[in-house]
Amino acid sequence: MKIKKLLVVVFALLMVQSYAQLTISGELRPRAEYRDGYKDLTKDGSDAALFVSQRTRLNTKYVTDDYTFFLSFQDVRVWGDVKQLADNGSSLALHEAWGQVKFNPNFSVKLGRQEIIYDDSRMFGNVGWAQQGRSHDAAIFKFGNENYKLDIGVAYNQDKEALFGNLYTVEKNYKAMQYAWFHKDWSNFKASFLFLNNGLQNVAAEEIRYSQTLGTHLKFKASEAISVNANAYLQTGKDVVDNNLSTYLVGLDLGYKASSNLNFGLGFEIQSGNDYNGDASENNAFTPFYGTNHKFNGFMDYFYVGNHGNSVGLIDIYAKIGTKLGKKSSLTAFVHNFSAQADIAEGVDKQLGTELDLVYSHKLNKDVIIGAGYSQMFASEGLEVIKNNSDGNRNNWAWLMLTIKPTLFSSK
Repeated sequence: MKIKKLLVVVFALLMVQSYAQLTISGELRPRAEYRDGYKDLTKDGSDAALFVSQRTRLNTKYVTDDYTFFLSFQDVRVWGDVKQLADNGSSLALHEAWGQVKFNPNFSVKLGRQEIIYDDSRMFGNVGWAQQGRSHDAAIFKFGNENYKLDIGVAYNQDKEALFGNLYTVEKNYKAMQYAWFHKDWSNFKASFLFLNNGLQNVAAEEIRYSQTLGTHLKFKASEAISVNANAYLQTGKDVVDNNLSTYLVGLDLGYKASSNLNFGLGFEIQSGNDYNGDASENNAFTPFYGTNHKFNGFMDYFYVGNHGNSVGLIDIYAKIGTKLGKKSSLTAFVHNFSAQADIAEGVDKQLGTELDLVYSHKLNKDVIIGAGYSQMFASEGLEVIKNNSDGNRNNWAWLMLTIKPTLFSSK
């Protein structure tokens, strides 16, 4: 009888192995940073900052033919912010917790706390550089097959289980959001189209103010060596203080692969902004709402990373060169020239500055990567006016990061 029960258990386990897959993975990512002008100009008498931050994640993914279940827990800290005999709580948080139910081969629904990433992450990204990352509480209806993809996402946020009313008071977050993303591939051309209806809570007026973003991301492979990427977006509707929105973003990126070890890039991005003496009832400053902004406009995060909102916009003209140093290492250099799209002030030139970024990466093995970088901002008068600081003269930033991403268990 015991043997029979054992055989039943073994058979059940074999069935699970055949029709489901469980994967447990982790991530450990300590990063040391030296900041002396990162994100803001230095001030006379200020000292550089030096610290180590760390992200630790544990991910569990369970996949069957009918559904997928995913959990991601993370701990984000700065070395030393919790004393050795910790008594001040935990920094452990839930980064993702979602389930995706497959109703048929062409339709599924993904519900819960989740990262939303599309295309080059210009409008939706997980902000992977930031140790905490970004995730949304949303429902996404997914349609598609080998010919196209269509996602329709909805989100509606509350700050508590209320008995009455729907006033939302969580800062720097949206109240409601609806979007549609369509994507299609051809042999050497890929196109995506996005519509975003974004609702921000005005607490004082107890109203939701909606803006609409409409645009496209295009990728064209002209040859084995030449590639072209383009972005174009428009925004209309209302901002959170009820001003009329009329904004735009356009960008073009050209890539040239000279050899298997050497590639070049050249491009620009323009985001509209507000003139210093413009119409106060109209907002012409584009907002890349939920994109991975660290990826764009220089790694020193002077623009659109928790800053530069409703400002003078940006014109970013850049060049890059990347080279492989053997089989496991690479070095990439970027040069950005920044200027304002709108007028900064009377008698002030639109030039903002030039930034140099250097990034080195070395892959020790399939799970371990070492990265390092150095950046320098050469600020112009226009940036000093925007930042209200004429003292900045050093403005450099360096970092060193170790990333370990092991697969702890897989039933595959």
